[in-house]
Amino acid sequence: MANQGSGGSRLPLALPSASQDCSSGGSGSSEGGSGHPPPPRNLQGLLQMAITAGSEEPDPPPEPMSEERRQWLQEAMSAAFRGQREEVEQMKNCLRVLSQPTPSSAGEVELAADQQEREGALELLADLCENMDNAADFCQLSGMHLLVGRYLEAGPAGLRWRAAQLIGTCSQNVAAIQEQVLGLGALRKLLRLLDRDPCDAVRVKALFAISCLVREQEAGLLQFLRLDGFSVLMRAMQQQVQKLKVKSAFLLQNLLGPCAPWAWSSSWWPSCGQNTAPSTSTCSEPCAAW
Repeated sequence: MANQGSGGSRLPLALPSASQDCSSGGSGSSEGGSGHPPPPRNLQGLLQMAITAGSEEPDPPPEPMSEERRQWLQEAMSAAFRGQREEVEQMKNCLRVLSQPTPSSAGEVELAADQQEREGALELLADLCENMDNAADFCQLSGMHLLVGRYLEAGPAGLRWRAAQLIGTCSQNVAAIQEQVLGLGALRKLLRLLDRDPCDAVRVKALFAISCLVREQEAGLLQFLRLDGFSVLMRAMQQQVQKLKVKSAFLLQNLLGPCAPWAWSSSWWPSCGQNTAPSTSTCSEPCAAW
């Protein structure tokens, strides 16, 4: 048997066990005595050995933080938290202004001042809600209910288009806010503004908000289809306002291009209650961003 092993006619099928290795000679006993683990017998053992070998080197001790750096870090964190609290307070103040009833017996000067104050509050909210955290806080403060229920149908056009702009700013790329806005019935009002409002600025901002609610948002797109949004969009493309025509075309390209859900799966379209999908354009370029 020893001659066959030395002749090299066959290779062993497995490595010897740890006990055999330790009892077979001086080299094995020296390895066992030195505390080295047995050689790996499979891939899992090899991986474990690599992990163990990699963790043997201790991490360098962390450098102590200087007093100057510690003070700077504390001041930076305090300023960040203070800034967030201040912005929330600003939003609350804006909502207090917007929640006030419109003065009924005021004169023309008082009404103009009241409208200017409300427009300023909406503009400040639009700036603050560029930050997604602020947009989420704005919705938690019931600000979206106020916009959809009152300001999308306000008398002055300056209030209507600023409300539509704020809805779009809060909704873009935030699924939770999009779902809340859709649940409040904002899409129907925005489509009505786009189709019938006499002010061009209102129609442009309504289209912006619609785009933020339906692009890559399946629930919004389903509502858009049920409300005959494509007909509204086609009518907007036929208007004389250049900005309205261009932005309507961009949105239409996005909804009918390869980003559309019915381009992903042929089983999507029947889920909206229709029988056939709209004719899709095959374009080699990515869908135009808003």
